[in-house]
Amino acid sequence: MAVTVAAGRPVGLQLDSYYLDYFGSKVHFGGHVVAMYGYDDHNAYLVDTTQQGGAVSTSLTSLAQARGARGPMTAKHRSFTLTAPRNLPSPQGQIVPAITACADAFLNPPIANLGHRGIEKASKLVRTWLRRTDNPQRDLPQAALLMEKGGTGGALFRNLYRDFLAECTQLLDSSLLRTGHRLYTEAATLWTEAAALITKAGESADAPCLAQAGIVLRDLSRIEREAMQALSCLESEAPGTNKL
Repeated sequence: MAVTVAAGRPVGLQLDSYYLDYFGSKVHFGGHVVAMYGYDDHNAYLVDTTQQGGAVSTSLTSLAQARGARGPMTAKHRSFTLTAPRNLPSPQGQIVPAITACADAFLNPPIANLGHRGIEKASKLVRTWLRRTDNPQRDLPQAALLMEKGGTGGALFRNLYRDFLAECTQLLDSSLLRTGHRLYTEAATLWTEAAALITKAGESADAPCLAQAGIVLRDLSRIEREAMQALSCLESEAPGTNKL
């Protein structure tokens, strides 16, 4: 890794953000990813999200702790680089397998905390969140913030996936792609609504807001399941007109 960085190639690192010096929110999350572009005798120089400061630095000691962490979603000392091939393959040949693989993983999660099953489980548990924390004024708005801006578990991912599917519809003529895009457009809006309800519940200790958030999440489980069911059938759909 050091040789790669020294050669001027950034390296992606998966780590637990809890240990990073610049992280204001001290919550364990082992699925955080940063790009490392330099280092000296004391510090590593990273690129993180705009929310976390963009170009930032952390001590080599804290970086080692973050990379070696154990627990949910951690990948001990994982690093990777990206290399673009000189002769790019046709996007049509890559888009459909990627989307169907994502859809299959969403529809068939290994545990009930993931995919549409995880959303449905959250729709039931969210009603208890005021009782599950000693500081709802802090914890519930923070959870909502992560859903909106800091993680892939809410509107942030849905906005990205909505836009990705929109780009795909410009390349492939597919009614199933258009269905997936329409449903994820709806889902992105509803995740923002759920986050707002959770924030309000934390700020005002308003339990009915959490009950309403549960209803929204239940609808989201259904909508995203329907979207992924449509997208999972892309490979079996009769090929449409190539738009390239």
